[in-house]
Amino acid sequence: MRIIGGIYRRRLLVYPKGDKKQTRPTKDRIREAIFSALGELSFKTVLDLYAGSGAMGLEGLSRGASHATFVDHSPLAEKAIKQNIANLQIPTTDYQIIRNSDRNVLKIFKNKSQKFDIIFLDPPYDYDSYQKMVALLFESDVLSERAIVVIEANRPVALENFEWQKTRQYKYGPITVYIYWR
Repeated sequence: MRIIGGIYRRRLLVYPKGDKKQTRPTKDRIREAIFSALGELSFKTVLDLYAGSGAMGLEGLSRGASHATFVDHSPLAEKAIKQNIANLQIPTTDYQIIRNSDRNVLKIFKNKSQKFDIIFLDPPYDYDSYQKMVALLFESDVLSERAIVVIEANRPVALENFEWQKTRQYKYGPITVYIYWR
């Protein structure tokens, strides 16, 4: 696994080796499609929720995002993210790593009035609460005025009462990627 584009292009990444049901890296071609659709990332803030290796947030930083926040509850994921950041020599001002649950961290962000421009949701495959998580994103008020939500899932995801515009949908075998713009 590697960074696809930007200043860290071609640099290799490690990923948490452990429970395959919990962590699986997003394939290079899927990340390439996502970041091609996102376009210019300069001065954007990224939330890599269910970060795993941190590949999505690191790709964002490589392509010009100003800050990435990596969230995962796994100590193996935290270790992999820290190793990738060290290997890439990313300045400490450009990222934040939080080992916590999705719901707890959204409460923390709400209390801090922290907002994000791009949110990557790539939970474990057995996750079945996409609708609830998107609702929590709205309730937590973590979405900037022009936020983008990227969802990667292993089954179709129907988001009811979600008034955003779905601009892209990609299908890669069993994986579907949804990109929503505010």
